[in-house]
Amino acid sequence: MMKTVLLLDLDNTIYPVSSIGDKLFKTLFATIEKSGEFEGNFEAIKAEIQRTPFQKVAYDFSFTKKLLNECMNIHIHLTYDDPMFYFDDYSVIRNLPHKKYLVTSGFTKLQNSKIKQLGIFNDFEEIHIIDLQTSVLTKKDIFQKIIEGNNFQKNEVLVIGDDINSEIKAGSELDLKSVLYDRKGKFLKTESIPSIATFHEIHRFI
Repeated sequence: MMKTVLLLDLDNTIYPVSSIGDKLFKTLFATIEKSGEFEGNFEAIKAEIQRTPFQKVAYDFSFTKKLLNECMNIHIHLTYDDPMFYFDDYSVIRNLPHKKYLVTSGFTKLQNSKIKQLGIFNDFEEIHIIDLQTSVLTKKDIFQKIIEGNNFQKNEVLVIGDDINSEIKAGSELDLKSVLYDRKGKFLKTESIPSIATFHEIHRFI
């Protein structure tokens, strides 16, 4: 059956976090590095913060409670108010006639500021921000909610994102067709997880 519904991730799927990361997280990175209250490599922490929910990074690198609290206080008030630009091939997705739903994890205020600066609010039927401070829901829960709330059939839905362990895993667990947006070719191509390097290839799946 033809796919008519797209469930999309935000960070590193619609735009590159690296394009704003150093400026956005300047104070956060300085606080972490100065504290020394973590385990592991600081550069690895910086990289993970730009592709993984912060709370998971803090856990994985054993942040002390004091450092975690300091970082959370920074994050709560964080916004990005400078111009932002989506990947050039996102225009392919934007121009598709399909119904689109944005499902992203992160701090509500920050994610909303990104959506505003990217100018993509009107691209979506609904926008769901999973804020781990206030919600225990997962992307799997939200996908299920969207499908059931709109009476979609699972074979109508396509999940698109860059994270194998997040939206791609959630889609697979719900028996949804999922496509990994692997722009830099970081992952081995497998039949179990179809991947694309550009949205110009998305037509193969819809």
